[in-house]
Amino acid sequence: ELHGAMMAAVRAAPEEMRLALIRAHPELAGKAAIRGELTPDSKLEQSRAGLNECSPDELARIGTLNAAYNAKFGFPFILAVKGYDRAGILREFARRIENDQDTEFEAALAQIGRITRSRLDDLLAE
Repeated sequence: ELHGAMMAAVRAAPEEMRLALIRAHPELAGKAAIRGELTPDSKLEQSRAGLNECSPDELARIGTLNAAYNAKFGFPFILAVKGYDRAGILREFARRIENDQDTEFEAALAQIGRITRSRLDDLLAE
């Protein structure tokens, strides 16, 4: 119920507030990760997906995708990485960059919902 109420509040918020929420997310394996500025949850999730072990080529590919995605949509690529490995993340990144603006805006909000649900479940399991 709590998560449902949280997501209903997000859905009811004006578009500019939803966009601000999306833009507040760090890029996957981006500058914040490299500088060690991720939240503990984000750091754990990205490391479990193997993003902390990217090869130089993978980091370059992710950097290129992050830049292209942000240039196209105006916000960072958001993916609930639980259950993904690096190759799967790269495939999903490449697939979603082909979406249109409205589809990707909704996908970003849906991914935020998956992330927050997973984190809330983890908190309640403790």
